[in-house]
Amino acid sequence: MALCDPYTAFFLTSVLLSSVQSSPSVIDDLNNLQPHPDFSVTISNNCLKNPSLRYCSGFFPTDLPDIFKATIVADHLCNESNNNNCNGDSFTKIDLRNRPKITPLYLSFAFFWKYCPLTVLVIDLSNNSIKGNFPTDILKCTQVQSLDLSHNNFNGEFPMKNFSLLNNLTLLILSYNHFSELPISDAHFLEQFGSSSFLHSGLLPNHRKFKIKATFFLVGFPIFVILTVVSLGWICFWRPDFLPPFLRHQHKFTPSMLKAATSGFSQDNLVAKLAELDIYRGKLRDGTEVRIEIYQDKITPEQRKEFVEECRVLVQLDHKNLVRVLGWCDRRNPRAIVTEWSNGMNLVRWLSQSPSWNKRLKVLVSVVEGMCYLKDQWPGVVCDLKASSVLLSEDQEPLISRLWITDQNNYSRMVYMFGVLMLEMIVTRSSPNVLKEGKSIVEWVRMHYPGNIWVVMDARIKKSGMTYEQASQMVDLGLMCTHLSDEQQLPNLHHISKTVKRVYEASIVLGTPNHEQWHSERD
Repeated sequence: MALCDPYTAFFLTSVLLSSVQSSPSVIDDLNNLQPHPDFSVTISNNCLKNPSLRYCSGFFPTDLPDIFKATIVADHLCNESNNNNCNGDSFTKIDLRNRPKITPLYLSFAFFWKYCPLTVLVIDLSNNSIKGNFPTDILKCTQVQSLDLSHNNFNGEFPMKNFSLLNNLTLLILSYNHFSELPISDAHFLEQFGSSSFLHSGLLPNHRKFKIKATFFLVGFPIFVILTVVSLGWICFWRPDFLPPFLRHQHKFTPSMLKAATSGFSQDNLVAKLAELDIYRGKLRDGTEVRIEIYQDKITPEQRKEFVEECRVLVQLDHKNLVRVLGWCDRRNPRAIVTEWSNGMNLVRWLSQSPSWNKRLKVLVSVVEGMCYLKDQWPGVVCDLKASSVLLSEDQEPLISRLWITDQNNYSRMVYMFGVLMLEMIVTRSSPNVLKEGKSIVEWVRMHYPGNIWVVMDARIKKSGMTYEQASQMVDLGLMCTHLSDEQQLPNLHHISKTVKRVYEASIVLGTPNHEQWHSERD
């Protein structure tokens, strides 16, 4: 029994014929159609006569408009598909071959496919050049036995899961489309329909391509693993600075790292070249500027072991007046120590610029603080206190740059070197008087002290704040530190520190005396 009256069928025919001009208007017209008042009674009667109708499984009043529109489209589609004895829900095929103008419109009627007649067994939408994804709505006709979507422009993924309900499907033709290739594991689904049904569909896996991929994987993956292992091994052995911090040795440098830091040991980065020592300025990968001391002497394996153990201690030193040791390289070529870089000058050059008395005392205070740190916490570490080995940082903080470990008690030697440094702060080593008499600073000072103390003073600092009392205390302390005939009489390092600090603090309090005061004190 038809569910729409002749007028409605005529109306649908007219709007569908106008679909070429404006398909949205057709949809709007269908949406405006409302079922006649006794439409629900008609449906109920039809379900009593034929319970297998799709909408008979249960519907709500809100479903009536969609059912009504679906029956209208079904009547028209039955005739369009050249079915015999079209009678609403009792036609067997939907044949829209070569109908590119109206086929997309029928595909857009989701309400029709929802209530697709159970009698439809064949759906043929071929040769329409339809674009877009697979029209999954048509798969709601779960009873269909034949589906032909060939010669279109469908693309995208094939809805494999949606086909699980099409148990009666025996013919599926999807040739000449542009679907995405199916995985090998899903290709067995297509085998039941024959490969000729999927020519140029894009679905069939390319076994040749698969073999190439498999061969590439079987051959390429092991090669990739080998190259990865080799690369990681190279990085770990030669350039560990490319590794994350938690994976690399914190203080160990390799020759490649040093070479990269110095631009291939460029002459432009060579700071000094001694008999068996080359000193380079370099920059690490993280931007840290460093001083690299490369030793050219040959040592035994036992000496190399001692070198490493010494470096392990030096990297632990942490004091503002000690140059920070960053690490070492213990390869045969080169063997090196890496320390932080200081842009400042050494004390020899600094003294040539005639710094004030107050600044000289401040440097001595800081140097003795570094010595006390070593004496108290690292008694096995000794330092070189030559003026040429003490550097100044950018903020004028002295840095003791030469450190090493010894098994012997070198306390007296350190105190002696500090005494010499104190005297050099008062009488520069380039003083004409010292050079003229050909004596060491210590000998020259002993000749004139205490009888003629002003003779030993550097004339350039006499007017910079020095008093007779301060000069006497510092010279006296310097000579006491250089008295090696009786080590038991050497001053205690903490006593030295207190004396130097006291003189420094006094120089701050007293300020700078005028020229007349200097002359009166000298007389």
